[in-house]
Amino acid sequence: MASRSSSLRPADDEPFWRRLALADMSDAEWESLCDGCGRCCLNKLEEWETGKIFWTHVACRLLDGATCRCRDYPNRQKLVPDCIRLTPESVAELGWLPPTCAYRLVGEGRDLYWWHPLVSGDSETVHEAGISVRGRTISEAGMAVEDLEAHIVSWPGEDPAESGRRTRQPKVRTGKGKT
Repeated sequence: MASRSSSLRPADDEPFWRRLALADMSDAEWESLCDGCGRCCLNKLEEWETGKIFWTHVACRLLDGATCRCRDYPNRQKLVPDCIRLTPESVAELGWLPPTCAYRLVGEGRDLYWWHPLVSGDSETVHEAGISVRGRTISEAGMAVEDLEAHIVSWPGEDPAESGRRTRQPKVRTGKGKT
C-alpha cells in the first residue's frame, strides 16, 4: 500500500495560482486568471452613505454577451473611461469584484472553482456552471445612468457555493474513448 505522502504532488508541480502571489505572476499567467464570466463588466451602483454595492444586469457596451469577453480589450480604457484595469494592488481594494472572481480568490489565498478554465481545461465550463453573464444581460448602449436603478439584480454578487445554489458538476471522463 502506498503511503499518503507519496501521492502528494511536489510544491513545484502546483499550479501557478497556488504558488505565486498575484504580483509575482507573468502577464500570461495574470491574463489566464480571468475565467471569462463577464460579471466585472456589469454596471454597479454604490450607495454613498453606506458604500453598499448594487449590481445590475446592464453590461458595458463593449461586452460581447455571447462570449462574455470584451470586444476591444486592448483599447477598453480609451473607449470606456471608467473601465477599471485590474492590478494586484487594485484587486485588494475593489470590494465589488464578484465573489467567484479568480483574482479575488487567489488574492485572498483561496483556490479556483472546478468550473474555472484553468482547472477544468475547458473555457465553456464557466458558462455551463451558470456562473457567467451569458444570456442574462442587456447593454448600456443608449441607456441613461438614472435608469440603472430599474435593473438591479442580486445574482452577480452571489457565490453559488456559499448560497447553496448547486451548479452542474463536470461529467467524469474515464479515458475509454475510441482509439
